[in-house]
Amino acid sequence: MDSEQQPFISHLVELRNRLLRIVYSVLIVFCCLVYFANDIYGYVSKPLLDVMPESTSMIATGVAAPFLTPFKLTMVLSFFVAIPVVLHQIWSFIAPGLYQHEKRLIAPLLVTSSLLFYAGIAFAYYVVFPLAFEFFTTIAPEGVTIATDISSYLDFVLKIFFAFGLAFEIPIAIILMVWAGVTTADKLIEKRPYVVVGVFVIGMLLTPPDVISQTLLAIPMWLLFEVGVIFSRFYRPRDEAQADVQE
Repeated sequence: MDSEQQPFISHLVELRNRLLRIVYSVLIVFCCLVYFANDIYGYVSKPLLDVMPESTSMIATGVAAPFLTPFKLTMVLSFFVAIPVVLHQIWSFIAPGLYQHEKRLIAPLLVTSSLLFYAGIAFAYYVVFPLAFEFFTTIAPEGVTIATDISSYLDFVLKIFFAFGLAFEIPIAIILMVWAGVTTADKLIEKRPYVVVGVFVIGMLLTPPDVISQTLLAIPMWLLFEVGVIFSRFYRPRDEAQADVQE
């Protein structure tokens, strides 16, 4: 075997081991949570149940939906909980290829990205859901009984969770772009009007067709953009930092 192929194969083996650890971590969390699957679903559905009219409830139209829907939610939640482990494995894989000063810059970003993702989910659950569901239930036409299917509800909330979780990663994305030399903080400020329009377009695409959830996603995205621009000034482009280190 050529000596050039050995490092490549060793990287593939390490990548496989990292991926297996990620899968194992998700499965371990899942095994710990699956017993409480119904309780977890009850907690996630509480924002809707609190605003539904009296004598109404959620329904299950699928034969296996009462079992599969909480099971699916628990699996997704297991991945959310295991995100710190996932990021740690990613960090452990890429860290050997970074300079010492780069490690000091990237490590805090990995921790912050986990916290921001959780913050996005919490914002969706505690702020967006109560307002959006109250709006949905109050505008129902007369004579229409609200009885949301549990599977449809789960698909809705997971979409919102992912949308807000990813949207709250905007500061990290901006910092990484500035660090990689793709753009600068001053250039981003010049494009602020386009960003404002863009976040409302993204809010329209990622959320259900109602003004409330679209606005509640767009405004935090715009504010997070401003936060990312501010903190990106503390990060120098990678090429400049490397040149200083070499000198």
